[in-house]
Amino acid sequence: MSSQVEAVILAGGRARRMGGEDKGLVELKGQPMIRYAIDRLQPQTADLMINANRNQQAYEAFGFPVFCDEQEGFHGPLSGMVSALKRTKGNYLLTAPCDCPLLPTDLASRMVAELESQGADMAVASDGKRHQPVVLLLKPELLDSMQAFLDAGDRKIDLWYAQHKVAVVSFADQPMAFVNVNTPEQIQQLADSLA
Repeated sequence: MSSQVEAVILAGGRARRMGGEDKGLVELKGQPMIRYAIDRLQPQTADLMINANRNQQAYEAFGFPVFCDEQEGFHGPLSGMVSALKRTKGNYLLTAPCDCPLLPTDLASRMVAELESQGADMAVASDGKRHQPVVLLLKPELLDSMQAFLDAGDRKIDLWYAQHKVAVVSFADQPMAFVNVNTPEQIQQLADSLA
């Protein structure tokens, strides 16, 4: 199954709440945040790439292809997803943010299984309470729809995917899986809870 899935880690944001620091490179317990996402996703997928709009050389040091948004200016995760869909060679593209260090180790397999069993266009992860709109499994043929949505000036991922058949995949059994880190205080809290 994993041969069908490529992953992109989205590290292209401005990280305003992190004081403008590049979130993927901010350290959690001595490791850059993106390292955790790589370690979680690499065993599950055939290929991995990183979407980053700054510090490309630092990201290239992790050994994966790095690319920036094709649209100038920070247009949010959809812009990174469009750029990744143009590059993927997999049957599916799994997207995840760089600031989720505890992603499920069975994320890809469960997302694929649910998407295929429901005959959906894509799958979105849920923590059991809320959708995680940046954690998606996408068919590459969704590129045109996503590009058109962006070109129309829209940015909200959930408004875009509401236009399609979406399988919601609950990871309520892993309540910490999608903890994401937006502020220095949250990094400290997470480090303390992992200690």
